[in-house]
Amino acid sequence: MPAPERIRLDKWLVQARFFKTRALATALVGSGRIRLNGQHVAKSAQAVGAGDTLTFPQGGRIRVIRVVAVGLRRGPATEARTLYDDLDAPPAAASPLE
Repeated sequence: MPAPERIRLDKWLVQARFFKTRALATALVGSGRIRLNGQHVAKSAQAVGAGDTLTFPQGGRIRVIRVVAVGLRRGPATEARTLYDDLDAPPAAASPLE
């Protein structure tokens, strides 16, 4: 079964393991604190797909994520990590030799 091209935002956030439950993802989307391609989103049914950029608060930091793929299930963390690129990843630690 091939993966769909687009999926509900709340469902994708759970499959990518940003939230433990769909209810938590739905609550964040409903609060208006998430942006899809720079635009505020208020509906969990908003479709996302490869190439979309999401910006949202999580655990005291602002996440900036590019959707790479739409998954079929909430799998292990290694599988979930392949669904997105973290655009706001912390910089690598400087080498003490530099």
